[in-house]
Amino acid sequence: MGKMKFLPAGDRAMIVEFGSEIDDALNNQVHVLAKKLEESQIRGVLETVPTFRSLLIYYEPGEIKFGQLQEKISAFGELTAAGSQKKKRILKIPCCYGARFGQDLGFMEKHTGLTRDEIIAIHSSVDYKIYMLGFLPGFVYLGGLDKRLEMPRMTTPRVKIQPGAVGIGGSQTGVYPLASPGGWRLMGGTPVDFYDPDRENPILCQAGEYIRFVPISIDDYYDIRREVVKGTYQVEAVEEGGEPCQ
Repeated sequence: MGKMKFLPAGDRAMIVEFGSEIDDALNNQVHVLAKKLEESQIRGVLETVPTFRSLLIYYEPGEIKFGQLQEKISAFGELTAAGSQKKKRILKIPCCYGARFGQDLGFMEKHTGLTRDEIIAIHSSVDYKIYMLGFLPGFVYLGGLDKRLEMPRMTTPRVKIQPGAVGIGGSQTGVYPLASPGGWRLMGGTPVDFYDPDRENPILCQAGEYIRFVPISIDDYYDIRREVVKGTYQVEAVEEGGEPCQ
C-alpha cells in the first residue's frame, strides 16, 4: 500500500499522495481517506477532490494549519478498504454501440482482430470503477478496461466530439459529457447526460462509484433521449449483490 506524502497546494490546500502510478489499491486508499475526512468532520476542512493516486484537500487556514491537518490525517493510521467502504454502487448506463456513434469500431476491429460483436460484448461485461473526474465537468476516468480493447489515441484529435460519446484512449474508457475536442477512439454513445447544469446534482457520477454499460438499440437510444430531455429518465443504480438503489 502507498505511503502518504503531504504536499502544500497554495496557502489553503493540501495534496496527500499515495504513490506514483495508476493502481486500484492506491486509488482505494484515496477514497478511504476522503471518506474518513467526511466522517470525522474536522473543523476547517472544506472539500476533498480525489484523483488517481492522491487526494486534494481544501481547508480554511484560519481554523486549521497545514501541520495540524497532517497530524490528524496521520492519526487515522493505515488506510485500508476492508470494512470502511459501502457496497459498490453501480450505475447502469445505456450505450448504443456503432450506428452513428461508433465511428472507430472499424478501426478497433482491425487493431484488435476481434469482431464488432466481440468488442461490444467485452466492453459491456465490466463494472468500471470511476477513478476520478476531470478534463471536463462530469468526465469519468474509468479503470478496468480489458487489455484486449486498449487503443492508441488518434494522431490528430477530432475538433468536436458530441456529448455522450463513449470512447477508449489507451488503457481507459470514458464518456464525453460535453461537446469538445478529443482524441479517444469512439465506439458508441449514451443518451444520458453526464453533466447538466440545470439538474439539482449537475454531475451524474462520483469518484469511487462504478459504471456498467448496457447495450441498447438506436431506437432505444432515441426513446431514452426523449425521456432525458423531459426530465423523466432515471439512471438505474444497483449495489453489488443488492437491490436497485436510489
